[in-house]
Amino acid sequence: MTTTLPQGRSELLRADGSPVRVLVVDDEVSLTELLSMALRYEGWEIRSAEDGAGAVRAARSFRPDVVVIDVMLPDMDGLSLLGRLRRELPEVPVLFLTAKDSVADRIAGLTAGGDDYVTKPFSLEEVIARLRGLIRRAGAQGRRSESVLAVGDLTLDEDSHEVTRGGEPIHLTATEFELLRYLMRNPKRVLSKAQILDRVWSYDFGGRANVVELYISYLRRKIDAGREPMIHTRRGAGYLIKPAATAE
Repeated sequence: MTTTLPQGRSELLRADGSPVRVLVVDDEVSLTELLSMALRYEGWEIRSAEDGAGAVRAARSFRPDVVVIDVMLPDMDGLSLLGRLRRELPEVPVLFLTAKDSVADRIAGLTAGGDDYVTKPFSLEEVIARLRGLIRRAGAQGRRSESVLAVGDLTLDEDSHEVTRGGEPIHLTATEFELLRYLMRNPKRVLSKAQILDRVWSYDFGGRANVVELYISYLRRKIDAGREPMIHTRRGAGYLIKPAATAE
């Protein structure tokens, strides 16, 4: 399983505006912790359980919007757990995780009432993409268009490549746009020069990390000029973007 965390996306919410709730059921503690961390990064509320009995108790009190279940659990198999959960929450969508990848196993999981199926090893981004699809079909609402990133009063449309701050358009070069997109996909997170070089330029400049400083300065002139700053330097660590102080 790869450990790359998913990049920022539009937030999904319950009908009442509260965060989506996800129940993760797996007896591999390290995997559960890693997956829970990635899901929290999406803005979702997470509860976990290590076995079927714990999952049923958690479902009763937590009332999740979607459940992730490992097919192999210490006290019961995932298919049996699915039946018990559906008695408590008839409509809750379920994503199965399993090391089994035969067609027969997939059919068994889906026939038992599972909604989707991911085999190990898997990427966190794949699991999150599947969950987002299940959550939407179950009725959760997106706060914004999927293509639009927003930090404070700054917006970036990944489809149209339009950028605005406070409703005013900002014109960026292709490289400036990619740099801003990477910053906005990771709001309030310090990104090192090495990370930025790898993601925006796709290769190591061999010591020419000053190209990052140069393009950060270009962005500041266009994003922050005459306004409360959003792009910040953490000396010795890197750069981050966050809402202007007046908007926090």
